[in-house]
Amino acid sequence: MTRLKSATVCAVVVLAAATGCKSGQDKGASGPEPKSGGVVLTAAKALPVKGRAPKTGYSRERFGSAWADTDSNSCDTRDDILKRDLKDVKFTGGTCKVTYGLLDPDPYSGKDITYRRGASKVDIDHVVALSDAWQKGAKYWDANKRIALANDPLNLIAVDASANRGKGDGDAATWLPPDKDYRCSYVATQVAVKKKYGLWVTSGEKAAMEKVLTACPNQKLPSGGNPTEAPARFRAR
Repeated sequence: MTRLKSATVCAVVVLAAATGCKSGQDKGASGPEPKSGGVVLTAAKALPVKGRAPKTGYSRERFGSAWADTDSNSCDTRDDILKRDLKDVKFTGGTCKVTYGLLDPDPYSGKDITYRRGASKVDIDHVVALSDAWQKGAKYWDANKRIALANDPLNLIAVDASANRGKGDGDAATWLPPDKDYRCSYVATQVAVKKKYGLWVTSGEKAAMEKVLTACPNQKLPSGGNPTEAPARFRAR
């Protein structure tokens, strides 16, 4: 009887060793395994980190005239984005000047907003604010690169005016869209723009980006937009 017990114990030990099982391993102090990082989180981690440079010298004019037609399609950039982002669009005098449309829904707030030219509740937001870009590398660029950033569809989106004005020139550390379902897409766009143009991030901004992106490992990194140099005919102060 003793020999039978010994053999049984040995068999259990051998089986445990073969399967790599350990008592209580799945309830250890380390907790569950972390989620996969994903391509956007990887890109965010690769962004250079520096302190925020002074805002000295910044003005909107340093990025050229507002809504310049840098893609030479005979429509200004603002109308290009309205046409892209609104539904049920109506025009005046051709197919450029947008006079009506529906933002359905606004990505920042989740609300449905009606756009009417001249009495608009819709803004075109620079996802990476121009002032933020100025303080994180753009002040050292040639003017044509700044003009390109200001008019790049990759960095532009139609949004609720009140939400946009609440954002100001904040980065991911100081402002995120009120609609939490859009935060992954929003931060992914900021990462894509900063990667494309070689802008840096602060340590706090990077931590905020990583916190958001950890929750969405399957988020895609946006791409495309215009070249990073505007045509030479455009000027900025």
